[in-house]
Amino acid sequence: MAKYYPIFLNIQDKKCVVIGGGNVAWRKVCSLKEAGARVTVVSPEFCPELEKETEIERIKQKYDKEFLKEALVVIASTDDEEVNKKIYSDAMEKGILVNVVDKPEFCSFIVPSSMVRGDLRISISTGGASPALARNIREYLEKQFGKEYDEFTKLLSEMRRKVLSEIVDESIRRDILQQIAALDMLEVVKERGILEAKKRMLEIISEKILK
Repeated sequence: MAKYYPIFLNIQDKKCVVIGGGNVAWRKVCSLKEAGARVTVVSPEFCPELEKETEIERIKQKYDKEFLKEALVVIASTDDEEVNKKIYSDAMEKGILVNVVDKPEFCSFIVPSSMVRGDLRISISTGGASPALARNIREYLEKQFGKEYDEFTKLLSEMRRKVLSEIVDESIRRDILQQIAALDMLEVVKERGILEAKKRMLEIISEKILK
């Protein structure tokens, strides 16, 4: 079994192509859109969800390798194994990242099971050995990480911009960013709210500047 290099890929405004028109294809389209991709879907037929989906390009035709032109990523989700193999072969020939759903042997990348809380994303993969285990772990983590992580990461992003713009010394920057991201600050968010956490972060920043 292949060993995978974990990576988060920037697909903002990049062309991503989904071949297939069923519910699985629709779910792939949704996740690509969420990441900011320009999505093209190719299939002779589309499920109702894909028919209703907005801000995507629908091509109601059978697969042709010309549809892969200028694509960064292609996902194959048809019910025809030969077509899926052809998509894989065409994509590899063109140097395009390709994923054939549920067929790790025909993938240059696999999609992990992910838990998202604002800017925090935790992804789990078993390298294709057991997607069910990855899903079970994700569901467990979803119970451990509540909505406070969404607020916390947004606040940390705001404070990081402030620190980078106002403090020149790199060692002081690093010290502040480490302190404000400490898990005891997360407990402040849980127990006393986001405004109290922001107040304490600003106090830490002020103290470091004055030293």
